[in-house]
Amino acid sequence: MIQTSTNLKHIKNFISEDQLLIYKNKIKETFTTIYEKRGAGNDFLGWTTLPSEMTKDFIQDIKTQAELLRKKSEVFVVVGIGGSYLGARAVIEALSHQFGARINKVGSTQIVYAGHNMSEEYMVELLELLDQKEYSMAVISKSGTTTEPAVAFRILKNHLENKYGKEEAKTRIVAITDKERGALKTLANEEGYKTYIVPDNVGGRYSVLTPVGLLPIAVAGIDIEELVNGALAMETYCKENQNSDNVVAQYAVARQALYHDGKTNEILVSYEPRMQYIAEWWKQLYGESEGKEGKGIFPASVTFTTDLHSMGQYIQEGLRNIFETIISVERPTKEIRIPLADNDLDQLNYIAGKRLSEVNHTAETATILAHVDGGVPNIIIQIPEISARTIGELIYFFEMGCALSGYMLEVNPFDQPGVEAYKKNMFALLGKRGFEERAEDLRKRIE
Repeated sequence: MIQTSTNLKHIKNFISEDQLLIYKNKIKETFTTIYEKRGAGNDFLGWTTLPSEMTKDFIQDIKTQAELLRKKSEVFVVVGIGGSYLGARAVIEALSHQFGARINKVGSTQIVYAGHNMSEEYMVELLELLDQKEYSMAVISKSGTTTEPAVAFRILKNHLENKYGKEEAKTRIVAITDKERGALKTLANEEGYKTYIVPDNVGGRYSVLTPVGLLPIAVAGIDIEELVNGALAMETYCKENQNSDNVVAQYAVARQALYHDGKTNEILVSYEPRMQYIAEWWKQLYGESEGKEGKGIFPASVTFTTDLHSMGQYIQEGLRNIFETIISVERPTKEIRIPLADNDLDQLNYIAGKRLSEVNHTAETATILAHVDGGVPNIIIQIPEISARTIGELIYFFEMGCALSGYMLEVNPFDQPGVEAYKKNMFALLGKRGFEERAEDLRKRIE
């Protein structure tokens, strides 16, 4: 049984039932397209069955390797970009103590990231940290030649070998890569690194429930079995409910109806700061899956109430091409109440004794009503709490929602041809062999 629900009551003033019906009528066919692998990109549908195909032995292997790394590592570096790190970071940030790295929790391993940027200052400061800490790392790349993680890994491998010696360094590197080919696979075989496979039929942004995400998440001390169980519950639910009443289908239908009514920008909203990287992962998932052929909803995100004091004005009264999707968390896992003050100078005694979560929920309700009144439709996705199980559900929810939405939009939700454009220009300008002609053309443009 799933714990996630979808509430569409706050889009009814904007979208008629007849408009929704257009997309509701497509849902069963779209589910069939996915499950019978009839659509574009159907060789990348392996994510649909990852939870159910995951064996106890596989999970135990991940947990065992994670524990080995935790024992020898104060810091664990995840080297990757895009889907090779965002999913793991999303889950880790959502489920870890928000100040864990600062309060030195006993037995904890700090997770840090590299290969997701090419900032020299970032890398130098990361090495300053690693000079002082015991560490290990996972390098995540199918090819091993993606520029950002490849550069970072070259630098970090050199640092690790200088710090520990080549033989010990080998025990501190895990490669998550292609099963047969590529530069990283070749290096892993030559050096004898522990290796996990990125499945051929799972794209990067759908890979959080593969070793790409599961190993770093386990190193962070999170219960990956519960995470997978949550995803499994949603997988089973979707297979058994291939209709428009399905909570995932409701989300996909609503966003497509709103898009075709001119609401071209979707803002993912959370009232819990720990959900920030869930939103970052979601932005890649939907932006890279739908943004092609001159189509697609532009994905953005905010964290309220913080961003109500920066983006609230625009959302309330700006261009009316936006809608919001709220991840609403029913109850927190921790409790604190607002104290009574003798002088009441801040005029807050009227809420004294209330839990802070009650005030936060009231802010959520008030904001939804205000934004709806301001012409912004709101979709609500509700989970009971932030836990490994509910986050697992949410991951699969958004993955399936993305596939459904992409196929209804009539694009391939599993490719990303546009990503290559900047890479070719960068290779040319950096002087990579084979790009000489392109380099000449580009230099003429920037002179």
